[in-house]
Amino acid sequence: MKINIVTIFPEFFAGPLSLSIPDKAREAGSVTYNVVDLRDYTHDKHRTVDDYPYGGGAGMVMKPGPFFECVESLGAKAPIVLLSPRGKVFSHADAERFAAGDELTLLCGHYKDVDQRVADHLATEEMSVGDFVLSGGEPAALCIVDAVVRLLPGAMNDHDSARGDSFYGRGLSAPSYTRPPDFRGHMVPDVLLSGHHAEIEKWRKSEGVRLTKKRNGEGGRD
Repeated sequence: MKINIVTIFPEFFAGPLSLSIPDKAREAGSVTYNVVDLRDYTHDKHRTVDDYPYGGGAGMVMKPGPFFECVESLGAKAPIVLLSPRGKVFSHADAERFAAGDELTLLCGHYKDVDQRVADHLATEEMSVGDFVLSGGEPAALCIVDAVVRLLPGAMNDHDSARGDSFYGRGLSAPSYTRPPDFRGHMVPDVLLSGHHAEIEKWRKSEGVRLTKKRNGEGGRD
């Protein structure tokens, strides 16, 4: 697939996309990254992408023109995602949906806000990574890229590992442990050392359900 990332800070992505799973997916030929500088679609000597908000108020608003020109020049097709705190919260189901496609475009805002016409008439959806405010859409875009590309062929050596992750077709995954079995008096659960695979699988399912209920405020022991 092809992932377009539209940003005023293209250098933000150079390191992360060249490391770990995102780079493995690229090396495997499963994904290409096209990081585009939004300022290339401005028409003044200062390469201005923002302006004062109509109606007054603090902060600056990113102009619609550069976003529209950029996406149109790319010939981008849906999904075109505007990273925004107003958007629906990104989920694993969205990662699976995006990974099943052949193109994804992520629009990174910055400053106070992005002109609403970008959301209404250019983006096909708005997404957030949680109920908190970031300095820009770049960290959120990286979260989405990582969640998507790890599902692509060649990104992970062990796909059973991916299937065991939290949210992969279910709620949270069970806790994980490795050696030593006794670390400063803190013990690995006996069932994981038993070699009894059926009981281990039963424990993992039970712990996943318990942790999911606890996270969702449905009780459960600590």
